[in-house]
Amino acid sequence: MLNVTVWNENRHEQKNPVVRDIYPEGIHGAIANFLKEDQIEVKTATLDELEHGLTAEVLTNTDVLIWWGHLAHDEVDDAIVEKVKKRVLEGMGLIVLHSGHFSKIFKTLMGTSCDLKWREADDKERIWIIDPSHPIVDGIGEYIELEKEEMYGEHFDIPAPDELIMMSWFEGGEVFRSGCTYQRGNGKIFYFRPGHETYPTYHNKEIQHVIKNAVHWAKPVNRSYPVYGNAKPLEEIKAK
Repeated sequence: MLNVTVWNENRHEQKNPVVRDIYPEGIHGAIANFLKEDQIEVKTATLDELEHGLTAEVLTNTDVLIWWGHLAHDEVDDAIVEKVKKRVLEGMGLIVLHSGHFSKIFKTLMGTSCDLKWREADDKERIWIIDPSHPIVDGIGEYIELEKEEMYGEHFDIPAPDELIMMSWFEGGEVFRSGCTYQRGNGKIFYFRPGHETYPTYHNKEIQHVIKNAVHWAKPVNRSYPVYGNAKPLEEIKAK
């Protein structure tokens, strides 16, 4: 059984009735619900829980962590960020959604500012699939079209992706690298752009399908973590 933890800061849902109406169980609850359709074991965690809900036990038992944050990136404890980073390097998958681009964990793993242009103006977004053979877009057509979304525009200050799977075009004219993968240590990372809190993006079946695919893609591979440091020779070193 694949074990997934959906992390959400859960602040917009408490402050904004529009967000509550769209996601009455929270963004984390909406994502958890459609993942459960895929017979995935899903837990949720939020910012205001003890250790942000990401205890050592939870992280140890998580195959893939999904991260959504926006208002309260600075409130995430640095010690928890380091624990999450360690687990990614050990092999835990990480899926970072929308405004999670500015989260401490994503910026730490990328090593850049992860900044971008943005606009809230009900732009149409067309997400073009530019790597149609990739398993994350299995079952998706040439593009996904969202009637209204927040615009994210280039330049997106991230390292060159290992794989660029999707590119967004917005009604106002901007483009954006909206589906990017990375490998860090033993772990796989997927950044997926759409998901502004005041739009019902996570109710869209194609968006759900991409996230389900990404969970299976990001799951750990069956190999042990490398041993680092001083090493004994595997073969006899003969005197010269």
